[in-house]
Amino acid sequence: MTETQATRPRNAVQLLWWPFQKFAQLQSASSILLILCTLAALAWANSLWGDAYHHFKEFPVGLNLGGVPMMLNVELFVNDALMAVFFLLVGLEIKREMLAGELASLKQAALPIMAAVGGMLAPAGIFLVWNHGLSSAHGWGIPMATDIAFALGVMTLLGKRVPIGLKVFLVALAIIDDIGAILVIAIFYTNKLNLPSLFVALGILLTLVYLNRSQVKHPAPYLIGGLFLWIAVFHSGIHATIAGVLLAFCIPHKAKLREEEFAPRVNAALEKYRAGELKAGSILDDCRVEAIHELEATCEGVEPLLQRLESKLHHIVSFGILPLFALVNAGVEFSPEVTHVLVEPLGLGILMGLVLGKPIGITLFAWLAVRFKMAALPAGTTWAQVAGAGMLGGIGFTMSIFIAGLGLPGHDMLDGAKLTILVSSILAGASGYLVLRLLGRKAVRDAAEAT
Repeated sequence: MTETQATRPRNAVQLLWWPFQKFAQLQSASSILLILCTLAALAWANSLWGDAYHHFKEFPVGLNLGGVPMMLNVELFVNDALMAVFFLLVGLEIKREMLAGELASLKQAALPIMAAVGGMLAPAGIFLVWNHGLSSAHGWGIPMATDIAFALGVMTLLGKRVPIGLKVFLVALAIIDDIGAILVIAIFYTNKLNLPSLFVALGILLTLVYLNRSQVKHPAPYLIGGLFLWIAVFHSGIHATIAGVLLAFCIPHKAKLREEEFAPRVNAALEKYRAGELKAGSILDDCRVEAIHELEATCEGVEPLLQRLESKLHHIVSFGILPLFALVNAGVEFSPEVTHVLVEPLGLGILMGLVLGKPIGITLFAWLAVRFKMAALPAGTTWAQVAGAGMLGGIGFTMSIFIAGLGLPGHDMLDGAKLTILVSSILAGASGYLVLRLLGRKAVRDAAEAT
């Protein structure tokens, strides 16, 4: 039986669900869904039902967390509460990469670290050149961010036209970029601090660290502690999403079971399963049920909590939280006041920062790292391809819109900034795709001629 035959829907329920399953298996599916939600938000905000869109964002959401009543609207709930889960996932990815990934050694991480630093400094500098001395200058962090989901989505569309080393470079660069964005939010976009709440948050954080050091591997204490940490950070003046990152670094990265214990336990459970029997109607006997539970516990025990949480959160964030964030935040009205921002200092700073500043900063600082023998280019990668990847780094979208909401809260040009981010991200993504596609064709043609 082929894989296609095995997965083909066999009844009405499977027939209805099958297209969604196939879509979710696409590597670019989350990016496609994000684009659809962005278009839906733009269409809704500019339709006859535009007022309903704004009422939807202002709709009150009452929360009662641990006996602490909180009243938010939909926009704040998404941006402050649900995005904390997104930042939890980002933190887990960063921790994993620092432990056993591209950031595990300084030599390995030197090139993407330098490139990411350049990719943050150059756009911020360009933005400040345009906005120095203006009220919009506080939005300097907007063009610093890279949307890792969209950037990798575009890279995925290119397939084998780009070397694997370039993909790894872009992933590491985007993760370091996320670290930079988190630090910028925590340090520069923090309101007046509430010291009592800050001390409560610190106490909860130390408790979570103690749980980690005490080898507590069950997720419940961390998730409950993370919830109270979020409440404390929310009231502290620091943006509440930072609680997600702090929680991520408290999650254990060591498994309950040692690797050498795994295979013997699996073999014992399989022997017990074979000793059982299948009863009528596909019902298993007690022996087989017990064996299956032992297998589940063994598999769960050998997988670190960090990776287990990351795996479970990935689809929730990609297919739930980020599309909802786009729906709530991307609804910009195309009024003359908003579109005019594109040619004002705020818009020009964002546009030039993302479309030009990102590739210039990334390529220049990567060149400096190689020039001074701090790092080497990935195998099979050219400087032109590094510049193309730098263009994809200019896709700001999620993180840029998020920082815009922090840097320009209630600003009359906030919608204009969001529109500029959308336009800039489209230009950056399209230019990066075209450059890397043309370079990929040339590499294939040169290889064919060489043979």
